[in-house]
Amino acid sequence: MTTFREQLKGRFAVLGLVVLIVLGALTVRLWSMQVLAGTQYAAAAEDNRTRQVSLPAARGRILDVKGRPLVTNRPVMNVTAPSSISQDTTLVARLSAAIDVPVADIQKKLASYKQERLAPRTLRTDVPLATASYLVEHAADFPGVSVEEAAVREYPNGSLAAHVLGYTGEISENQLASTPLADAAAGDVVGKTGVEASFDKALQGVKGFRRFEVDNQGRVRTVLAEGAPRAGADVRLTINRDIQAVAEKALADALAEAHRQGFTKAHAGAAVVLDIRTGAVVAMASVPTYDPTMFLGGVSAADWKQLNDKSSEYPLNNRAIMAAYAPASTIKPIVGLAGLKAKLISSSTTFNCTGRWEGFGKQWGKWCWLHSGHGNENLHNAIANSCDVYFYNVGKLFSEAPGEKLQAFERSIGLGSRTGVDLPGEVSGRVPDAAWKKAFNKNYPEYQQWLPGDTVNMSIGQGDLLLTPLQLASAYATLGNGGHVVRPHLLDAVLGIDGKPSVEASVSTDSTTVVSASALAAIRSALVGVTTTGTSRAAFYGFPISVAGKTGTAQVNGKDDSALFACYAPANNPRYAISVVIEQGGHGGSVAAPAARQIMSKLFKVHYTTVHATDVSR
Repeated sequence: MTTFREQLKGRFAVLGLVVLIVLGALTVRLWSMQVLAGTQYAAAAEDNRTRQVSLPAARGRILDVKGRPLVTNRPVMNVTAPSSISQDTTLVARLSAAIDVPVADIQKKLASYKQERLAPRTLRTDVPLATASYLVEHAADFPGVSVEEAAVREYPNGSLAAHVLGYTGEISENQLASTPLADAAAGDVVGKTGVEASFDKALQGVKGFRRFEVDNQGRVRTVLAEGAPRAGADVRLTINRDIQAVAEKALADALAEAHRQGFTKAHAGAAVVLDIRTGAVVAMASVPTYDPTMFLGGVSAADWKQLNDKSSEYPLNNRAIMAAYAPASTIKPIVGLAGLKAKLISSSTTFNCTGRWEGFGKQWGKWCWLHSGHGNENLHNAIANSCDVYFYNVGKLFSEAPGEKLQAFERSIGLGSRTGVDLPGEVSGRVPDAAWKKAFNKNYPEYQQWLPGDTVNMSIGQGDLLLTPLQLASAYATLGNGGHVVRPHLLDAVLGIDGKPSVEASVSTDSTTVVSASALAAIRSALVGVTTTGTSRAAFYGFPISVAGKTGTAQVNGKDDSALFACYAPANNPRYAISVVIEQGGHGGSVAAPAARQIMSKLFKVHYTTVHATDVSR
């Protein structure tokens, strides 16, 4: 008979074995953690002990072609605080009164998930010196609150070229997903529109960092290390500040002239100046405009609503590239050149204008703008006098010819597609054809067929043909430079730290329009006739520089006519092309053409006097 002690021996043996197994497992685990994964756990422990936040870099400047500043930075004082103070309602209320920001807005910013957790939240940007001094002097009453120096965009020329330059703002989710910046993070300030967006990568610079030691609650104990940010590169544009200022004033004066003539609904327009040899955009103006300082520190809800309201004419829209217009009679030289190339007409071809055209029968008759008629007109006089009947006949010839030769030619000089200018938001305009009309009217079979009348309407720049002011200027640059389609661009150079170009723009010729020298000469001669004996002679009377141009007055359903003018100069040695569009501005010859003359006066250093021209045509 076994004793009780002997009975326990087996149990102790089992227990001992279990203990040995457990201790062995713990030993193996400890060895694995300390030897095999020691580095990994040490790093994790270090991560728990330290935190790092990024420091924003100052954006690079934006300069005009002569190196004069268009956008710079200025130092400001920002009020910041950690998100943890949101729990102290008394402190938040006291801070609200001190910095004049509603409590709800402060709490919203403190609770923002768009920034790194330990990064201080900016509660107000550009506080007055008195406010900053008060917070510093009473720091004990505002624990955790800091006044920090930062840089914000400054616009030394006010709203000049606002649409070209654009504005900055907090990065959106879509931008965060698509940005080429490897270190982009929520809360970053990036370019939203214009040049600020197009060249954001160059302007951004390189972020710095600040590394903290934190306690077991994640609260900052001390700063361990800091790396200074590196400012972004300066970007030099092709814009000439002086020409830009005159272009904007010319638009304002044109609107005033339209009102004087009774076109009181004229409130918007655009003007473009191109170097016809390189495609450099010398000036690009759009009205109405906006104040880019509205976006510093975040635009208010009320301001954003006003900027996007129809009653304000959508001032954020850059009409030079984002709005497309019926070109009206400014298209006639291009239609004439297309007719010469297709051999449908010659420079000596004449048509008799009685004031009314009935090429498709009396029931489809169309009036010329001069109801009394121009009589027999050749191509030169038809362009100079803007004879509609002549181009109705040319349109009819195109409608009877095989293929869509008119559309093909217009596309060959860049119409109906984006120019590729280095700005976001450009629209393509439209060169309509049979396929487009069928697709556009897919739900209305009765309107799908392309008719000869559609081609005739296109021949005078009406119907469904649409061009942006930039496309119009580019097309006239092509007429002036001998048929080369040069891509418009705004970048002149990205500058290195030494101020020398690290990246330079190059001239990009998209294509060359194949037309004979004699055909181009005929059209260019006619364009000079427009400004000397034709529809814009009053606007350019006495102007010492020879100008080749064309007026246009576009009819828009339910609205007043829009005024257009496009040109290049000097006519004998072209350097610049200009387009001007005034929405609901009336007549091209009396409203848009004087604006172009005003711009040219600055380009060629000619004394300018106000011109009140009497329009004589569409």
